[in-house]
Amino acid sequence: MSLDTHTKLLLVLSLFCFNVVFAGESGARSADLGMEGFEQHGRGLGLSHYKGRSSHLFNVKSFGARADGLTDDSKATTNLSQYGYSAGWVEFKWVEGLILTGGGTFDGQGAKAWPYNRCPTDFNCKLLPTNVKFVGTNRTVVRSITSVNSKFFHMALVECKNFKGSKIKISAPADSPNTDGIHIERSSSVHFSRSLIGTGDDCISIGQGNSQVTITSISCGPGHGISVGSLGRYRNEGDVSGLVVRDCTITGTTNGIRIKTWANSPDRSAATNMTFENINMNNVTNPIIIDQAYCPFTSCTPMGTSQVKLSDIYFKKIKGTSSSAVAVTLECSKGIPCQDIYLEDVHLDLASGEKQATSTCKNVRAKYIGTQIPPPCA
Repeated sequence: MSLDTHTKLLLVLSLFCFNVVFAGESGARSADLGMEGFEQHGRGLGLSHYKGRSSHLFNVKSFGARADGLTDDSKATTNLSQYGYSAGWVEFKWVEGLILTGGGTFDGQGAKAWPYNRCPTDFNCKLLPTNVKFVGTNRTVVRSITSVNSKFFHMALVECKNFKGSKIKISAPADSPNTDGIHIERSSSVHFSRSLIGTGDDCISIGQGNSQVTITSISCGPGHGISVGSLGRYRNEGDVSGLVVRDCTITGTTNGIRIKTWANSPDRSAATNMTFENINMNNVTNPIIIDQAYCPFTSCTPMGTSQVKLSDIYFKKIKGTSSSAVAVTLECSKGIPCQDIYLEDVHLDLASGEKQATSTCKNVRAKYIGTQIPPPCA
C-alpha cells in the first residue's frame, strides 16, 4: 500500500473520530495548570465527564471539512471555541484491540493556537486540545505515525492498559508552550520504543497512578527531557511504580531525567521502584534532577513540604555532558526524605570542558556505586 493511500486512510479515520468518537467536555478543571496540564486526578483530562454525562459531539464536515485531498480543512479543525475543556483533537475511547498505523501525520497547526495558551501564567487556564488522546483503551498498538505542532500535548494516555507505541515521530518548536510529546496517566503495562521526540516541553511525562511503564530507545530533544510528574498537587493521586527508562539519548534539553513533585501536597502518595539506565546526555542543562519543591509559576504560595515519598530509584550508566555546572541535583522533601536512591556509574562532564561538574543534595543520603563524575555530595 502506498504512503498516499495510508495518509488518505488516516484522514478518513480522523473524520470518523470527529463524527463518532470526538467529545468535548466543559467544566473540568485543569491539571498541572502550568507546565504539565493533565495530572489532576480524574478531572484534568475530563475523565469524570466521560462517564455519566453527555458529550458535545460535532461533525467537522459541517464546518467545511471535505476529506477530498484537495480542500484546506484547517478552518474546520482549528476553531478553538468548538473544543471542550481538556479535549482531544482526535480521541479513541474504550476501544479493545485498536491498531493505529500507516505513516500518516497529525498536524495540530499549533502556531495558530499557542498565543491562546495561558497556562504558564494563569492558575485556572483552559487547556488547549491534544493532538491524539487515548482513554480507557486496552491492547492498543500505535506504530509509525507522526505528530507535529500540537496545540497542547501531542499524545496522551489515560487509564489505558497494554499499550505499545513504536516508531513515533513528534516535533514542535523548542519554544512552543506545553507541547509535551507523550503524557501517560493512570495507565499500566505501557511500552514506548524507537521513537524521535523534539518539542517545547517534556518529551515524555509520566503522571500519577501509573504502573509498569517501560520507555526504551527514545531520542529526545529539544524539550524538557523525560520526566516523572509533576506529582502531589491534587488529592487522591495514585502511586507510581515499576517505571523503566533505558537506552535513550537526550540532547540539548533543559532537563535530562527529572522527577518533580509539588510542595504543600494535600495528600500522601509514593513513587517507587524506578530505574533509569544507559542514558546518553548531550549538552543537557540538568542531566539528573530530583525536585520536590517544583513550581512552574513565576510566583508560588509559601512552600511547605512535599508529601510524595520517593524510594528505590536507580540511576545507572548515565553519561555525557552537562551545560550547567551542577550536573546532579537531588533535592528531596524535608517532610519525607528520599530513601534508597542509587547512582551507579555516572559520568557527566561539563560541555564547556572547563573544570568539573558538581552535585547538590538535600534531605537524601544517596548510595553510590562505581564511577561518580561529578563527585558525590559531601
